[in-house]
Amino acid sequence: MMDIALITRGQMYRYYLHQVVVGDGRRPARKPLRKAQKEAGVPAGRWMGQGLPALGLAAAGEVTEAQLRSLFGDGRHPHADQIEADRLASGETPAAARRAGALGRQPKVTGVDLVFRPQPTLNLLWALGDEETRKAIEDAHERAITAVLAWIEDNAAVIRYGAGGVHRTYPAHGLVAARFRHYEARSGMPLLHDHLLLSVKGQRPDGTWSSVHTEPLYENAVAASTLYNEIVMAETCEDLGLASEPRTVTAGRRPVMEVAGVPHELIGWTARRGEQIAACLQELEREYVTATDDDGNLKFAPEVSERARAKLNRIAARKTRPPKPQPRSLAQLRDDWRAGARAFLAAGAHLIESLLERARAAAAVIRARVVGVVDIGLAAVAVTATVFVMNGSGRFHRRHLLAEARRHLALIQRGRRREPGLDETIVDTALAEHCTDITEARTTRGQEPRYRLYTARWAPTSQPSRSPATVPDRDHKLAADPAAPFLSLEPGEWDIPRVPLRHDRASIAARVLAARLRTARRTGRLLHSPAAHQPAEAPEQLLLFAHEQPSTAHARPAVNLAALRTDLEVLELTAYQLSQLGRAGQRLVALRKAANWLAHQAAAGGAPGTPDAPGAHRQDAQQAHRHVDARAVGRFTSDHL
Repeated sequence: MMDIALITRGQMYRYYLHQVVVGDGRRPARKPLRKAQKEAGVPAGRWMGQGLPALGLAAAGEVTEAQLRSLFGDGRHPHADQIEADRLASGETPAAARRAGALGRQPKVTGVDLVFRPQPTLNLLWALGDEETRKAIEDAHERAITAVLAWIEDNAAVIRYGAGGVHRTYPAHGLVAARFRHYEARSGMPLLHDHLLLSVKGQRPDGTWSSVHTEPLYENAVAASTLYNEIVMAETCEDLGLASEPRTVTAGRRPVMEVAGVPHELIGWTARRGEQIAACLQELEREYVTATDDDGNLKFAPEVSERARAKLNRIAARKTRPPKPQPRSLAQLRDDWRAGARAFLAAGAHLIESLLERARAAAAVIRARVVGVVDIGLAAVAVTATVFVMNGSGRFHRRHLLAEARRHLALIQRGRRREPGLDETIVDTALAEHCTDITEARTTRGQEPRYRLYTARWAPTSQPSRSPATVPDRDHKLAADPAAPFLSLEPGEWDIPRVPLRHDRASIAARVLAARLRTARRTGRLLHSPAAHQPAEAPEQLLLFAHEQPSTAHARPAVNLAALRTDLEVLELTAYQLSQLGRAGQRLVALRKAANWLAHQAAAGGAPGTPDAPGAHRQDAQQAHRHVDARAVGRFTSDHL
């Protein structure tokens, strides 16, 4: 996966030059950079990026401390000191000599830190396998980083200039980045990861140096992360003859693609930090839902939403961050890791020597079942349905579809390399066939293709009216709810109220709509009715199981996926059970046909009343606190920073 953080001038001097460049250790004052890196057991930094020739740098060249100070510390040319000295020697004034080494205006934000790390099972094979396996995974890791950097340069690096940033362009000659490799996590466990310090300095087409706008980089971070995950897994699997499989880390969330055949128990051996963060997160969640002010009113929110949980997780990670262990060479680390893994598995210690063989045996079975050709139509409808449900408002941008298309390809390809541009083709098909443009552009940026706003073409359903009374009162007393967790209960005697996750609903939507598309192909009918080109109103109430019929027919109630999500949470359905549920939707069509026929026959004696859509009140309850969540999370975060 890929994480992103800003690099400011002060942070470069305080943190990156003293810790990141030497493997997150502590670099003593006045110790030369290369000597400190050797003592820490990490390699020297290397330059990469399409913009290297414009700055006189060589690809894979060693990164020096002077270059880092100039480019990321001051936002100047990497060789600014030499340029300035040469100009002074030629007789220029100090001011003119300093301007010669500048790259436009001196920015406050000099770059972004992109941290790339492969999936846990790849890290295990890298740490516990032989030298050939280690080298293959590192090569795949580097190729994936190179591909993601090229995609960012071509699609996400935007230079704004002119009054109010009205003009936008991409860097004419690309960008420059310094890559630093680390081998272990702060817990001492194996964690191959690279810090890619990406400079924001780039040239406009007229040759003027400007700074890349960081907002598009953050907006496209998920799409870039999914691209890295997909490429590093595919490259490793192709080189070593492996395959991937989905692994559920957290119930209700997206699965993670891991190497098939590697025991998942070993992931628990490396997850010491994860256990510490999870314990701290639980305490923060309890505090979040029970904290009150002096008047006894809730300070934040009565339940933990997905957005709140993500922010609380970041707080927990900072609160439990340990110091970096003593530096060791990579060879010593690998010996220690093998010994630790054998001790952890105890009776299964013999598996350490056969990890690669077991993974290749599992891959032989999986690859025999993977279809080599991707069905663009089925992929497009599955991606659209998933994004539509996962975005609570049902509205999304192209980048959301692109990230989901890459996840979808990683899931169905199972470690195979795909054709270049296949993800873009799926997104273009989804936009053309299953999405409606609902953009109301009021600014120049809003008119750009990347900021067009879309929603799905599913037929809208009638929504229950919401009166102002359904909006929660932020000033209600905790004592008003007799089951509230403020009662004198011991920890663990009550459950922390959390907003249900959306991914299981999205999985059902994708499977059922894909089944409807197959039916439409077989029968020659349209997947979307002509009236369905208007935007859908509610991701939670898709007409998934309703049969297509003329407009004169009686309308059928929608299936409330929010209620389905609650049931899924109780049952903890597996992927196979989800697929069975999708097939059950098709059988439900036939049952509804029979029910409608019986209702028509009984119409002469008085048609039965149509029951309300089940679970509508539950949807209202889930929507109730959504508007206060952002402010509540902000207040809670500020209290813990």
